[in-house]
Formats: sequence, structure tokens, C-alpha cells
Amino acid sequence: MSEKKQGFPEEGELVLCTVTSVQFHSVFVQMDEYGKTGMIHISEVAPGRIRNIRDFVIEGKKVVCKVLKIHLDRGHIDLSLRRVTEMQKRKKITEIKQQQNAEKILEHVAKTIDAKPEELFAKVNEKAVAASGSLYGFFQEMIKDEKVLEQLSLSEKEHKILLEVVTQRVKSPEVEIVGKLKLQSYSSDGVEHVKNALKAGLKSTSNVADVKYLGTGTFRVAVKAEDYKTAEKIMDKFVEGATESIAKNGVAEFQRAQT
Repeated sequence: MSEKKQGFPEEGELVLCTVTSVQFHSVFVQMDEYGKTGMIHISEVAPGRIRNIRDFVIEGKKVVCKVLKIHLDRGHIDLSLRRVTEMQKRKKITEIKQQQNAEKILEHVAKTIDAKPEELFAKVNEKAVAASGSLYGFFQEMIKDEKVLEQLSLSEKEHKILLEVVTQRVKSPEVEIVGKLKLQSYSSDGVEHVKNALKAGLKSTSNVADVKYLGTGTFRVAVKAEDYKTAEKIMDKFVEGATESIAKNGVAEFQRAQT
């Protein structure tokens, strides 16, 4: 139901692609959202020396790529696979799934009110994207404040049913930030000292989603919240609490994960 994006993507943009051809030194893909062909040079498939390009990509595989260069005069688009982090890949795939979910919601509403899905989509999508950046994002805003629906030219019946379906099928907006915390204690009971530091960090905030031990005194810390600003504050409190606890007999080092 969603329409192909017009024109060319922007340099630096992440795009979902389908691999169409794998050559000895390059990979050709179809950009799902734009309906255009792009090329990945072998040097942009993966870091390091590649002996067999098919160890990384095969025809039909879905991949998330970064747009490197657009040659408007030739209509060529250079893409990179290796420059996309796992976090960026997950985020892009999540956005695609959310869009698909949002479109299914409109299809369900259209069926309920005996309307054509394409017409309801055209009626809602453009204004929703302009207001919230995406159709799913607009639906998330509806959960927090149904007054945002007033931005759409819907009938009372459409308004009511759309709100009911969105409330049932859409989750409240949530973001996650991740970092690595390394704790090192110089005391004889170092293990207990590290445990106490973690407890101090957790005690400072109840919103840390997950703490996992990675080895060599390093822990993966994940925080979820409604927005990045709130998540950053929670993470800062956790790291501060753990750092202060271990400062007398050890050191703490924190590093945010690449996004």
C-alpha cells in the first residue's frame, strides 16, 4: 500500500535493499523504498580481505546499506554494507516493520468502515508523516494524546475506530541506549567490591533495563525510556552511582556503544 519514495536517497541515508546480482568485485541491489538500483563495491561489503564475496551476500538477501555517493549524471548509486553498525541495522529494520504494522492497521480500519485501503492511506499518511516523521510515529503520539487526530480530516466514525485499533496494536514509544562499564578493584575482596558498585548503580535508578557480564570486569548496560534525553539521565545516574562506590579502591570506565 505504501508508495515508492520519489527521487534519490540522500548521501548518508540508510536504505533497505534486496540483493539482485553478486559479481566477482561488486554486488548489485534493488533499493526497496526507492525502486532504484545500487552497487556495493567489494571493498564496502565487509572489513578486511574478502576471499569469497558470497560468504557475505547472496541473491535475494535483504541488507541494510548506507548511501555513499549519488552520481546523478549517470543515475548510479554507490552503497556500503560494512559501514552500517548492527544497531543501525536493527533500527532500520524496526522502522520498516513499524511502517508495515501501521499500514496493516489502516487496512483493518478501512475494512471495518467498508472503505478502500488506498483511499484511507492517502487521506492519513501524508499529514501523519508531516506531523510525526512516520505513520507509526503518529500512531504512537495518538496513544499519548488523542488530540493529534484532529490534524487528520477524518469522519467521527473513522476517528473512533482508528483510535480503538491503534490503542490495541501500537506500543508506546521507547528508545534504548547501550554502553559498556568496566569496573576494576584493587582490594583483596575485589569481586565483592565490584558487586557492591553495581548494586550502588542500580540503587541510584530503577530504570536500568539490563546489566550483563561480558568478561574481564566489563558489563553491558542497557537503558530503555520514552526518549533519549530521559534514557541518558538514567544511564548517567547508574554510572555515577557505580563509579562513586568503587572510587576508593578501584576505577570505573564507561563507554557508550556505537550507534
